[in-house]
Amino acid sequence: MFTKVLIANRGEIALRIQRACRELGIKTVVVHSEADREAKYVRLADESVCIGPAPSRESYLNMPAIISAAEVTDSEAIHPGYGFLSENADFARACEAAGIVFIGPTVEAIHLMGSKRLSKIAMLDAGVPCIPGYEGAAQDDETLSREAEHIGYPLMIKASAGGGGRGMRLVHESSELLAQIRTARSEAQNAFGSGELILERAVIQPRHVEIQVFGDQHGNIVYLGERDCSVQRRHQKVVEEAPCPVMTPELRQAMGEAAVKAAASVNYVGAGTVEFLLDTSGEFFFLEMNTRLQVEHPVTELITGQDLVAWQIRAAEGQPLPLKQDEIRLTGHAMEVRLYAEDSAHNFLPQTGDVLRWEPALLDGIRIDHGLVEGQAVTPFYDPMLAKVIAYGATRDEARRKLARAVEDCVLLGVNGNQRFLANLLKHPEFAAGNATTAFIGEHFSDDPSLTPQAPSAAELASAAALLYQASANARAHQSGLADWRNAGSAPWHFVLKQGEQKYAVELQVVASGEQPQLRATVGDIQVELRLLANDGRWATLELDGIRQRRAYHLAGERLWLYGQAGNLEFIDATHEAAGGQNAASSGTVKAPMDGAIVDVLVSEGEQVSKGQLLVVLEAMKMEHPLKAGIDGVIRRVQVSQGDQVKNRQVLVEVEAAEA
Repeated sequence: MFTKVLIANRGEIALRIQRACRELGIKTVVVHSEADREAKYVRLADESVCIGPAPSRESYLNMPAIISAAEVTDSEAIHPGYGFLSENADFARACEAAGIVFIGPTVEAIHLMGSKRLSKIAMLDAGVPCIPGYEGAAQDDETLSREAEHIGYPLMIKASAGGGGRGMRLVHESSELLAQIRTARSEAQNAFGSGELILERAVIQPRHVEIQVFGDQHGNIVYLGERDCSVQRRHQKVVEEAPCPVMTPELRQAMGEAAVKAAASVNYVGAGTVEFLLDTSGEFFFLEMNTRLQVEHPVTELITGQDLVAWQIRAAEGQPLPLKQDEIRLTGHAMEVRLYAEDSAHNFLPQTGDVLRWEPALLDGIRIDHGLVEGQAVTPFYDPMLAKVIAYGATRDEARRKLARAVEDCVLLGVNGNQRFLANLLKHPEFAAGNATTAFIGEHFSDDPSLTPQAPSAAELASAAALLYQASANARAHQSGLADWRNAGSAPWHFVLKQGEQKYAVELQVVASGEQPQLRATVGDIQVELRLLANDGRWATLELDGIRQRRAYHLAGERLWLYGQAGNLEFIDATHEAAGGQNAASSGTVKAPMDGAIVDVLVSEGEQVSKGQLLVVLEAMKMEHPLKAGIDGVIRRVQVSQGDQVKNRQVLVEVEAAEA
């Protein structure tokens, strides 16, 4: 029995493991980077050890430092969570060599299943249904091109060592193949240290269905139902739910038994997930096996009533599984979405900055796994996932409606999140009907308003102006000792509110003064009657055109963050800002869209470039972001080099227009 477990991870999953250990009477040690020194999971641990600087390769991927931390704290076992070193066979081997229990499967199982190529060969040998394709050792372009012709188009290129959509490309015709191979190989090499690829026939419009399996050291293996993870963006999961909307008892048994067969072929111990593609005919194919706990494990916990992290720990201690296959029951429906620091209106660009407000929704049937505290920085060094919002209900529709409400009720200010995208998706009729496949977003959701920039409403602009005016009036009143609102009938105030590069004019007139002044805001040709009823510095209660509303906000100087229907709105009071200023797009200035590291600089000063030409590649939050020329012209100045760390809005390259 373990008395102390080291958690080799961060954020919400570290907190989740801490909770399971606490309930089992086990003390926890966490490791952290310098950037996470004040993180919530660090504060709540029994012991913590700093293992290096912010970049993950120098901290959370630093195997010697993690092993050393376990040794100096007398930890008997290490739980790797998910991501980072959770599926690294070398790390599991290093734990074994140090006499520390790795809470996960064997080194051999991790190594085999960590390679899409080798695992597919093993699954074919085990009789598990697989997608036709190429999984050979020869990786030269000529061989891959020849095998692609045998497979036919469309086909998928996949990084053998990969996951999370990195190193994965859909190819529709042969003319695209070599360019896509080079891109996938480069991305895979950078992300996983291996450029090995496999090719597979593309299964069009499938469902992505995964089976949760569990094994112990006594040869017992069970499956705990399935999860449908079909709604995806860039091959990354957006919504996960259990059970699958189209599952039948017969299909569940067939897929479950295939998953158990896959796990048994490698003598699997601990938590694992066997992922399948399910086509419209009911035929399913092995996709991959994840040899770790999944991000979406809470939905399985909710419908089974089991603590999967506790199961992992018990299995690593050598205890038998707590339930046999015929004792596992599935009840109700659970659904999960991932709250990301990203801007869905700008191609899901990852966001960095400080979390100024965070108030998770407190609703019956809602579970929110997160590691956020107000004031913490969201940095470019780690995955942009901030929280997981999970709903449980007696039926699928009950869980879906609860989840949509919970997503909208979570207050996040300071860093933009994907809440509007998630809420709109959950309310979409096609998703509500349970018909979503992996093609759902492309076919049914591509024109959703959450995917393009939207102007703030007149009511939101009026609310922002009222809050800014009240703050200004109170400041003047504090200085002069006068009443904090000017008299009715005096000249209106004129505000210029800036959102991004767009400016909005708002005229604010005091109609009736007093403790709850009546105001009239004019935005263009729209008038909004409003009354500010209460304000405690975090929440403002306003009456807008006779309708009472409560809005979360954060005001710091001339910056106002307002929680609206579209989520996090950020305004700058530009009323007194000097006119003019150079337009970045017309000047050809290329700025960093977020904090990150320069992976590649593809141009030099004096070089002629065309609009749309790739100039710089920026890496942030585990993804590569291509930055292109906005105009035709000549490179006037290159201000960065490969390997540089850059800040959000930092000027990287300047292009002089061709006309000049």
